[in-house]
Formats: sequence, structure tokens, C-alpha cells
Amino acid sequence: MPWQKSDVFFRSMQVGLTLLSLLLISSAHGQEQTFTNPIREGADPWVYQKDDRYYYSMSTGSGIAVSVSSKLTDQGTPVEVWKAPENGWNRANIWAPEIHFFDGHWYIYYAAGKEPGTPFIHQRSGVLKSVGPDPLGPYEDRGMLYTGDRYPDLQSIKWAIDLSPVTIRGQLYAIWSGWEENRPTDKTPQHLYIAKMCTPETICGNRVKLSSPDQAWERGGPLDLNEGPQPLTRGGETFIIYSTRESWLTEYRLGQLKLKSPGLDPLLPSNWVKSGPVFVGTDQVLGVGHCSFATSPDGSEHWLLYHSKKSAKPGWDRDIRLQPFSWDTFGNPVFGMPVPAGIPLPLPSGETE
Repeated sequence: MPWQKSDVFFRSMQVGLTLLSLLLISSAHGQEQTFTNPIREGADPWVYQKDDRYYYSMSTGSGIAVSVSSKLTDQGTPVEVWKAPENGWNRANIWAPEIHFFDGHWYIYYAAGKEPGTPFIHQRSGVLKSVGPDPLGPYEDRGMLYTGDRYPDLQSIKWAIDLSPVTIRGQLYAIWSGWEENRPTDKTPQHLYIAKMCTPETICGNRVKLSSPDQAWERGGPLDLNEGPQPLTRGGETFIIYSTRESWLTEYRLGQLKLKSPGLDPLLPSNWVKSGPVFVGTDQVLGVGHCSFATSPDGSEHWLLYHSKKSAKPGWDRDIRLQPFSWDTFGNPVFGMPVPAGIPLPLPSGETE
């Protein structure tokens, strides 16, 4: 359709202008070092920025690892900080861990199940808490988080993955991807939920459904999904950037929820507006999704970390990529188009080899 061609051209121009601007700035500052995508193997990239360091977390298959680095382009050396137990609800399928810092402790939010392999019908969300201030542990297992509809009935906890905390007007909330009801098949639609947190390790209320795959750009495949919600805040505005369509197919992409006004209650679905897609793959970069965000070491640039598929073949063989993004005059993020592999990008401002 003509409008689709125009939209692709416009987004291509956006990312081209962004890259040109960064190259000019880098040249002006004498920073000529570059990097190329992909930056490493893997999936579900997570980065947490604190002071002058970046903290990364990742699944090891049977546990969770953390690394610390001064760079966005190099995550450093991962150290396994937690091993899944031999028995229990969280002994298998360790997915998409996120490390966060609250009140002198590090917390890692993750998804796991009691049975290995498919069907993935047992996934629930849990949290680890560091014993002290060291991000490399040791950590205590603080158990399963409540993701149900009849608080505090633990029997009502529902399937939940990709849980991430977000602070809105001083109140902590959890957002995640979940099922409406637990089912005996993983061919089940996924929705986005939010709930109030009383502490970084406690959800203290019923979940509220914020989003379902109900837009044309979220639908069309064998199993339409909303997952991987990531908060993005700037200037008092709150966004949730999430993944939609099927993670194992090339159509995987990013959508956006925005709280209509900073003073509105985030637990009311009508207070959020959906738009998208805000980031889609190309013939050269396939199935883009499950992102996180950071600023450059000197704080002057905004960067998007995401994964993409290595081939058009259905599956989860993916690598991790990094590229800058900008903001429009209305305060909305502009992600442009994914930069193809091998194209030189200037290092994040303030990062040097």
C-alpha cells in the first residue's frame, strides 16, 4: 500500500539522520571509534544503569549470571550468581532475568517453571535479593511473585513471564506478560498486566490487564502475543515499550503504551494509549524485539538494546544489537529502523576502547 511505502521511507530517513548527526558529533569531539552489530550472541538483553556502570543479567540455562561493565558495547565477564534448585516451582526454563537496585540491595526478576522443556505451561515469575550491596551476590531466593486475580490467594497465581518493576509518581508497580487463565497448552494468547508492589519483592494486589494483541499490527500470525514490557521514562512521561507478534518469527516487533498524563492512575487501562508498531524488522534485520534502554556513559545519548533473529527460519536462534534512538517534539521516543549488521556506528558518547 502507498502509505506503507511512505512510512518505511520516513522511518529510514529518521534513522539515517540520527546516524549522520551522531557521526558529526563524534567527529567534532574527536571520537572516531566505531562498533558494528551484532554485539554478541544471545537473547532477551537486559541492562541496568547505575552511576558510571552498566549491570547486565542473563540466563545460563540452569541459572542466572550477572556482569558489570563501564561500556554499552561490551557487557564484561558474566558470573553465575544463582543456580536453579533441583526441585521446586523454579527448577527449569529460566527466562529473561532483569537486575534492579532498590534500597541498598540488588533484585533479580525472572521467569521459571517446575518442568523442563515444552509445553511451557508452568512459567511463573520470581525474585532474588542480594544479601548485601554486591551485584555479584550472594543472593537469596525470595520466592514466587503474586500474579493472580484473587489476592492474596496463592492458588489464583497465573502464568507470568518478563516481569519488570517501574516507579510511577513514587509508587512501585510490576508489569509483565501473562495468560488470562492457566491452560494445558502453551498455544495461549499473552497479555500485558500491571499490579501494585508494596516492596521490591512483594506484589500486594490483583493484576490489571493493560493490553491485548487487538490491533492489526499485533495480529496475523499463529499465536498473537504481547510480552517483554519495558518501562521507559523521560520528562515525567511514562512509556511501556513491549514486544508483539510471535517471538520465533520474523514479524516480531515493538509496540508502545503511553500513560496519557503523568498524574493519572496507571492501574486504570483507559489512562493508557497504544501506538505502533514503533520498531519493526527489515529484510536485513529480522524479528526485532525484547528490548531495554540506557543512556551513553556521559548521559548525552539514548540507546536501545534488543535482539533479532539470525535467519528467517522459525526458532529462537538470536543475537543482540545496540543502536541510538531519539525523541520527537512531543516527547515520544523515535527508534527509527534497525541498523544492518556491519554498518559502523559511533561508540556511545563517553565510551572509548
